[in-house]
Amino acid sequence: MKVVKALGIAAGIFLSVSAMAQQVSTTATSSSSARPIPEHDILFKKTVWRKIDLREKQNKPMFSENREITKIIMDAVKSGELTAYANDSVSKPLTREEFVGNMTKKDNVEELSEEEKAAGFGQEKEEDDAWGAALGDKAGTSTTGPISNEFFPKELYLLELKENIVFDKKRSRMYHDIQTITLKVPATTNEMGIENTVASFKMSDLVRVFRANPETAVWYNAQNDAQHKNLADAFDLWLFSSYITKISNPGDRALSDIYGGGQKGLLAAQDAAEALIEYEYSLWSY
Repeated sequence: MKVVKALGIAAGIFLSVSAMAQQVSTTATSSSSARPIPEHDILFKKTVWRKIDLREKQNKPMFSENREITKIIMDAVKSGELTAYANDSVSKPLTREEFVGNMTKKDNVEELSEEEKAAGFGQEKEEDDAWGAALGDKAGTSTTGPISNEFFPKELYLLELKENIVFDKKRSRMYHDIQTITLKVPATTNEMGIENTVASFKMSDLVRVFRANPETAVWYNAQNDAQHKNLADAFDLWLFSSYITKISNPGDRALSDIYGGGQKGLLAAQDAAEALIEYEYSLWSY
């Protein structure tokens, strides 16, 4: 009787451990972080948004010819290897068609008014179409096929990184836990003159894609061709330059909205970065 009871207790413990392992596995897979930190180990957390300008000298290794990080991301989404999301909350996935639509340049051509049509504007194209129809479909139709109007990878040089700055009380150290990376259309590239979001991506998904494509997902080492790094390692080692644009606050306001744009915004970003470093140092003072 005691043996049966002991076996029952052991089976119950085994099932409980299996359920816990399955729950942890599911949580890790669905997390945006590549290395999620358990909530009960977090003593301090602050969410920070940073911009990465891939044209900067320190960021050029991520933007080498034919190995641009933007090209790798674009190709992975189109091939179905990577899931794109509407924003950095990663709650609404985008279809491939929606992603391509965000990647397509918007024509800034307005429709002709009735007065302009009455004055004869636009008649040239109608006459050309009529001549093409008279000479046959082949004469009036282009044989080169549709021309893609998507942005080139080199044009999308702006990334937005969302991270949790976390102090892990179990390991007694601060971590930069990257959550998402957002692909942006820079204001200088966009014909409308404003900065647009193409899509956001979970860091855990990006790491998987980078590891699966070691030949193309390369952080190019200009000093030593034998020491190129994978992009996943480059983010782990923080081998890039960035500047803070927003720190979590009740109003969800960017630093430029609080302190102003231009030089004031850059100074505020520098002050915010120094304040976070100072906080980490002060944790060890008595």
